[in-house]
Amino acid sequence: MELPIDHFRLLGVNPTTDLQSLLRTLQQRIDRAPDQGFTQETLLAREELLRASADLLSDSSRRQAYESDLTALAGSGPALMPALDVPTSKEVGGLLLLLEAGQAFESFELAYRALQPPQTPALGSSREADLALLAGLCCLAAAVDLHQQRRYEAAAQTLQQGQQLLQRMGQLPAIRQQLSDELDGLRPYRVLDLLSRNLTAQAERAEGLTLLEELVARRGGLEGFGDPRMGPEEFQAFFKQIRAFLTVQEQVDLFSRWADASAAADFLASTALTASGFAQRKPERIAAARERLEASGQDGLQPLLACLHLLLGQVDKARSAFEQGATPELKRWAEQQSSDSLAQLCAYCRDWLARDVLPGYRDLEADPDLEAYFADRDVQAYVEQHDSPSERLPATAESALAWDLGLAPISAAPASASGGFLEQEDEDEQWDWDGTAWLESLREAWDSHGPASWMERMPQWQLQLPWEWPSRRTTTGVAVAAGVALLAVASFVRLRSPAPGPGRTPIVVQPVAPPAVPSKPPLPVKATLAAEPSLPLREEAPSEAQVQALLEAWLDAKAAILAGKDSRIPLEVLARPSQLDRLASERDADQARGETQTISTNITNLVINERDANRIAATVGLSYTDQRLNAKGDPQGEPSKMKLRNLYVFGRDGGIWRLVSFQKAP
Repeated sequence: MELPIDHFRLLGVNPTTDLQSLLRTLQQRIDRAPDQGFTQETLLAREELLRASADLLSDSSRRQAYESDLTALAGSGPALMPALDVPTSKEVGGLLLLLEAGQAFESFELAYRALQPPQTPALGSSREADLALLAGLCCLAAAVDLHQQRRYEAAAQTLQQGQQLLQRMGQLPAIRQQLSDELDGLRPYRVLDLLSRNLTAQAERAEGLTLLEELVARRGGLEGFGDPRMGPEEFQAFFKQIRAFLTVQEQVDLFSRWADASAAADFLASTALTASGFAQRKPERIAAARERLEASGQDGLQPLLACLHLLLGQVDKARSAFEQGATPELKRWAEQQSSDSLAQLCAYCRDWLARDVLPGYRDLEADPDLEAYFADRDVQAYVEQHDSPSERLPATAESALAWDLGLAPISAAPASASGGFLEQEDEDEQWDWDGTAWLESLREAWDSHGPASWMERMPQWQLQLPWEWPSRRTTTGVAVAAGVALLAVASFVRLRSPAPGPGRTPIVVQPVAPPAVPSKPPLPVKATLAAEPSLPLREEAPSEAQVQALLEAWLDAKAAILAGKDSRIPLEVLARPSQLDRLASERDADQARGETQTISTNITNLVINERDANRIAATVGLSYTDQRLNAKGDPQGEPSKMKLRNLYVFGRDGGIWRLVSFQKAP
């Protein structure tokens, strides 16, 4: 048998050790023989091998020749390693010395091989007993080493291999129990290891999900106490980590399966369904989330149900739920945002989405952009289909938008070349007008006379913003979208929404002309705008090439930040604050783990699907590759390579186009 070790390491000395120290070390090693239960035959073989190494290293000429051989071997490259030939009669003693030298994994592999046919020793022999004991001890030590290296799955596989070996041999029940306990204690680490792998590693991720379900089942559910190894607080911290590695669909599936036995899982299933429905523009999922919450019968859910009703276009139900369930503190917070109930609901819903719903999914990046949500054709179609007569707005001569926002009715005024008003002649009439010019007139009115002036300039019957609405009479969903657009999107009004609660800054509705400032400090930027003369993008109607250049600049900047470098272009001219916040959060998480990402993204095609004065939606094909690196710059796992097809939305405010949001294209 060849042992992958040299004489110096086998004896436990280094090449600079003098003769006296070498002999002293030899005697100490002989006097301190392992006492785990090895036979005298194995301990004697161990001693003989130690003496043989000491004899060689004590002879100056032989030692010099041996050191020359080691030097030559080291210069031949990493493929060649020193090894010692050990006779079969002394191989168990040699493997024991290999374990003592800290090479537990190598010793386990050799012992495991020696116990397999046709090398299997005689049943009941001392050699069989010593090899089995050695294999068990090496397996435990190797698992500890791999655990310390954070190679959790490799540690688990080693423990499983050792378990199977000792079970087959029917020996050492105490060590088998130790192996089982160690394997059980590795379960949370294995879950983290497997679920943190790339989404393309489907088999490993499936195994991680199975282990997670076993872990939760043993606890007796998310709120259970059946796991003595992990208390409630420790489990909550662990589960918070786990959620960040799960996709939104994985969370929907897991929490739905656990919901029957766990109120917490039922609530989390509703949250995941809401996140999926909002980000993917599937209101039917939001409806399923609402049904779950309503069926749970838990107290204090009315404000959340109000948000779900709002996202489904059920304004009256949303108002009623919020009024019934909101605490006095929350109502005071809402009143600080606006005197109008719909504006309050929009503010609270946006804040709820940003804080509690959209974060925490591996494959989900979405802004709490209510304007984009209600502007989606699928959302509009769903609201139209499920819109009951009781939810529709009154078909009177008052402005539909003014009714929904609680504004005073506006009298009709004749259209004229200078007046700027449009006379309503028919309820279903669709106007052909310049939305950009209209918004500019509102902006001028605000600058000149304050909010009263721009309210008076709203068209009498229907506010037609730059995107298209259904051609029939305004319905609840359309009015919600118009209200959200007015409050959250129009360049003269911006809705700010920090989390409600004591000590938090309330949302304010105020006029703003310049672009929004990111809520977090800007990420480091060294370059100036002169580095990229085409940016910021200020064209009123940018071409596909210009939109692609803006997107490429953002993707390059994002890749630079996640690689731990600086962007060559100020990020605030490329994307809105929500995207900057998400990028900063992702970089913070990587820094906490001591990691960076190397990302390469190439745009293979870009097609603009929708365009108006202040919004562009484009479907983009991407070739994407990423690789995580540890603090030393070494790769972590296999790189992921994917072909993506995303829908990117760009918005224009302050005269500058920026990235607003993106999601997987349908």
